[in-house]
Amino acid sequence: MAKRKFHLTEEQEQELKHAYHQSKDGPTWTRYQAVRLYGTGYSAKEVMEITGCSWSSLMKWCRVYRTAGVSGLVDKRVGGNRARLTEEQMQDLSLRLHQYKPRDLFGPEAATPEGEFWTVEDLQRAVRQWYGVSYRSRTSYYRLLRLCGFSYQRPAKVFRSRREAAVMAFEEALEKNSSM
Repeated sequence: MAKRKFHLTEEQEQELKHAYHQSKDGPTWTRYQAVRLYGTGYSAKEVMEITGCSWSSLMKWCRVYRTAGVSGLVDKRVGGNRARLTEEQMQDLSLRLHQYKPRDLFGPEAATPEGEFWTVEDLQRAVRQWYGVSYRSRTSYYRLLRLCGFSYQRPAKVFRSRREAAVMAFEEALEKNSSM
């Protein structure tokens, strides 16, 4: 059985404890705790059970601590997806969405018959046309609408082949019946 090469001095143990209590980040706490426990004699299996980390992560954290100290264990990940549109492009998009209607850009090819309101499909076409960017999720387009000052509304279903004369006759009959 191989002898463990990773041991902490009393000073290093105190440094990790202090950093643990000062940190407000969960993944960083786990790293501090795992390195401190392993360095003070706990077995890798015990540390893995206590912290929920994997053996490879534990060994990597110990290696990083040896080379970079406490600062090397800080979680450097940045949350969220990488923005596909820059701040300037977002401002330009907002301006364009308020300036144009889908019918102005796409004519009869707009997603709604009137082309009056922005839909996800129309926004998707416009963003691809203007900036060469497309998102995988519809939620991303809902977010773009919201950031540009729009609220997402589900359009009413309208049959493209409906007869307007028949619709008007039906609405007149409905009005006559409701006024009785």
